[in-house]
Amino acid sequence: MSSKTIGASGLAGRYATALFELADADKLLDRVVEDLGHLDAMIGDSDDLSRLVRSPVISRGDQTRAMTAIMEKAGMEALTQRFVGMVARNRRLFALSDMIAAFLALVAARRGEVTADVTSAIELTDGEHESLVTALKKAMGTKVAVTAHVDETLLGGLIVKVGSRMIDSSLSTKLQQLRLAMKGIG
Repeated sequence: MSSKTIGASGLAGRYATALFELADADKLLDRVVEDLGHLDAMIGDSDDLSRLVRSPVISRGDQTRAMTAIMEKAGMEALTQRFVGMVARNRRLFALSDMIAAFLALVAARRGEVTADVTSAIELTDGEHESLVTALKKAMGTKVAVTAHVDETLLGGLIVKVGSRMIDSSLSTKLQQLRLAMKGIG
């Protein structure tokens, strides 16, 4: 399956496609999906780890050693560790989140799923996550893989992105719309 077939392009797409082909050949897609999802969540939850990934000041060797230690401690698959190690050695960690997103999109396309990017003010419970997946599956008419993120600035509600479509039902957006509407009244 080539990256052009399913839309992966650019730096992140090339790396994601390479990982996809290796994971597919080794029958490790599910494990690598799990590892990368966990790693992406760890980066999102830790300011220090996020800084490590994005900082051009931290040396290549320090980034590689730190990422290796983190992945070993988390018990990640050897293929995932080698991939992230190579990304670090090539000074491309700044694009790791995009690579993960592109990889997950490749896997979703293989499985006949669409990917939904969901941002909420607080972490969704398992029940809320399942309800959301069910509602999206019904609305989209196909399997849906949900990637969840937390953004406390939303105050409440959700932002759901599926492809080029976005539904923003966040409380912060509703308050902003109310502010704008009230300015028009006065």
